[in-house]
Amino acid sequence: MWKNSTKYFLVNSRLRTKFCVAAFAFITLGGLGVCTLQNISNANAQGEGNKVLSVYDNNTSTRTSFRTDAKTVRAAFEDRGIEISKQDKVEPGLDEELSEVDYNVNIYRAKPVLIEDGAVREKIMSSSQTSDGIVKDAGIKVYDEDVISVTQAQNTAEDGVATSLKITRAKEITVDIFGKQTHLRTQADTVKDFLSEKSIKLSKNDEVSVPLDTKIKNGDSFSIWRNGKQTITIDEEVEFEVEKIQDADKEVGYEQIKEAGEKGTKSVTYEVEIRNGQEVSRNKISEVETKKSKKQVVIVGIKQKTVLYTGGGTKSEWLAASGINSAYWGYVDAIVSRESGWNPNATNASSGACGLAQALPCSKVPGNGYNPIDSLRWMNTYVSRYGGWEGAYNFWQANHWY
Repeated sequence: MWKNSTKYFLVNSRLRTKFCVAAFAFITLGGLGVCTLQNISNANAQGEGNKVLSVYDNNTSTRTSFRTDAKTVRAAFEDRGIEISKQDKVEPGLDEELSEVDYNVNIYRAKPVLIEDGAVREKIMSSSQTSDGIVKDAGIKVYDEDVISVTQAQNTAEDGVATSLKITRAKEITVDIFGKQTHLRTQADTVKDFLSEKSIKLSKNDEVSVPLDTKIKNGDSFSIWRNGKQTITIDEEVEFEVEKIQDADKEVGYEQIKEAGEKGTKSVTYEVEIRNGQEVSRNKISEVETKKSKKQVVIVGIKQKTVLYTGGGTKSEWLAASGINSAYWGYVDAIVSRESGWNPNATNASSGACGLAQALPCSKVPGNGYNPIDSLRWMNTYVSRYGGWEGAYNFWQANHWY
């Protein structure tokens, strides 16, 4: 393995030597200087190893070369005792695998930078060489219309920094342009400057709601319109459909979104007539769906809340109020006496059957299963499966349930 590595290193060195000889014959003295410096750098490289790293440190503006057998830049730096902070930037990266013979490595040391963003002054450490890179290191959101400038700090001793980055924020305004409201950012001082900045050309029928020499402030709004009839196209939202799925096991008032809906969009074209800046008519010409809405699915409870009965009364009063024919009261009394003992709040602990009728589930009773009148009314309908009260009584006598 060592012999093969040595052989590769020697062959590679011979190839570089031949290249330099060729360069001497065919290219400028400056090109020859590059080869000569590289060979000198390799020859002066300190340490042992089959790979040569030439390291430039922008903090000291020096370049040093050393030999290594490390597998990565990080490992090579650790072997040489070269310290790198979290804010420093290394190219190629610290975890770059060293698979070639020669490497040029640049270290960009993080330095303090003063950020001036309006009234906010903040000092950060950045190794970036560009304004965009410094802003990114600072984690500051900027927009295309914002102006960024990098200068030498005014008070180096006081601030402890040599570089200052200033952000001049664009003003945020709202402009209604021919019927379409738009939020924009601008560095313009006046409305006239804004129109020029955004390449908006006014025709003879166009008007602006404020004078052109109006100074623009952050948060301002104004309108641009065209007198006469014109067509405008705007994007409009399309509400999503809501499908409700009833759940008999959930109480009334329960709602849960099973599948969230999404609004759609449509592009709508109108013919609009403007007079003196006021819209006098608007007629829809066409509309095109640009994004289909997604239906929302909601689970809703329909189970009546189990509220125990506290209203009082007698079974005769309950029977009369339920509307059951008095000719069948004897059958009703016989069944209810055995099912619940005429206790409106009777509840079967194992099954959950409730009320006078012992309805199962309790939620099947319209109203409240514990209300004696609601329970009897439901019971009067339920016994129709037996042909009426007499049939239900006979079934109960034979089976002890109905």
